[in-house]
Amino acid sequence: MYQYVIHGGKPLVGEVAISGAKNAAVAILPAALLVNGVCRIENVPQISDVTLVLEILQELGADVRSVNSNTVEICCSHIHNFRVPDSLSRRMRASYYFIGSLLSRFGKAEVSMPGGCDLGVRPIDLHIKGFRALGAQVNVQGGFVYATAPGGKLTGATVYMDQVSVGATMNVMMAAVLADGLTVIENAAKEPHVVDLANFLNSMGADIMGAGTDVIKIRGVEKLRGGTYSIIPDQIEAGTYMAAVASAGGNVLIRNVIPKHLDCITAKLAEMGVQVEEEGDCVRVMRTGKLHRTNIKTMPYPGFPTDMQAQMSAVLCTAEGTSTIDEGIWDNRFRYVDEFKRMGARIQVSGKLAVIEGVPYLTGAPLRACDLRAGAAMVIAGLAAHGTTTIECIHYIERGYENLVGKLKGIGADIELVDAKEPVSLRDSQVG
Repeated sequence: MYQYVIHGGKPLVGEVAISGAKNAAVAILPAALLVNGVCRIENVPQISDVTLVLEILQELGADVRSVNSNTVEICCSHIHNFRVPDSLSRRMRASYYFIGSLLSRFGKAEVSMPGGCDLGVRPIDLHIKGFRALGAQVNVQGGFVYATAPGGKLTGATVYMDQVSVGATMNVMMAAVLADGLTVIENAAKEPHVVDLANFLNSMGADIMGAGTDVIKIRGVEKLRGGTYSIIPDQIEAGTYMAAVASAGGNVLIRNVIPKHLDCITAKLAEMGVQVEEEGDCVRVMRTGKLHRTNIKTMPYPGFPTDMQAQMSAVLCTAEGTSTIDEGIWDNRFRYVDEFKRMGARIQVSGKLAVIEGVPYLTGAPLRACDLRAGAAMVIAGLAAHGTTTIECIHYIERGYENLVGKLKGIGADIELVDAKEPVSLRDSQVG
């Protein structure tokens, strides 16, 4: 059992480089199934979710070769299997992207219902609705999704998303790439990783227009060819380091970012008294004075991202005054609050609304991560706290952050990855 041990209270100073976007990578890698040839994909983050996706591709019969630590080559010319094993798909939410890619390329897919972090009810109804609109026969039995395309090929159609869904938008986009005719996705998600997937597919020969707007048009093509593509920087990883500097104080240059993707985060930090300066493909984050209160409501892009909600909550714990966070996306995203209270935070939650009364400081405590972003928020809280914080269940955090300990140590954090022989007994009855 590994855990993080953090000795807090030290300002962060130096430079940190952002890795490729997790939420783009876990869709682009399954999309390699659509390509007739070799895909060379660069800026791939070294995180456990990516490792799992590559394992699934190999299980399906793809040839996967690591060129270096952040570049892979994938060839799917010899796929012999259309069933994603339950043992793999249940370990990550993004396994559902294999339904769209397998169905589009090979006319059939058998994928176990996805797993991942427990953020409340997250059905894949919109995905299935989209596949059926394209002519697929889809059944859910025994925890598996069985999808087939009559005649082996899907047909273009108009798909209206009843609510904005990043996953469904990307999955239907993949399914439509090789379909006959034109597919129109209305009320589509506009997140940067939706655009990145479209750009990847277009670079391989797809015909996709409108990604980044609420109407995406996909004209089906006969096949996709091989090529090289580099994944965009991770908006949420960058935001997490921005929040860490805001919480702990200091002066850090965050490199390899797309500043436009960070506008909503930058705006909130500025309201809180944090200075953020753009420098080309970098942002410099500085905080020496006191933090001020603010209100946050999570919304689909370009609104404030739900994946940054917990991290900003950690910052607001020590901001002067009373702040609110209104979670506009998921039902179950405040489970970390009890952990913060162990550190002395004053937070009250009612439904999707959290009211945070700032305290002068947090105190280190033993914590347990309950999901990916909540775990990152606990790291941020630990960096700013007085004393020592330990964080268990760090496998959640390592799903989405490459070399988190190394990067934080590089900017002055006192954090170690420790092999804890004995679990913290006080936490055994409080599984998040």
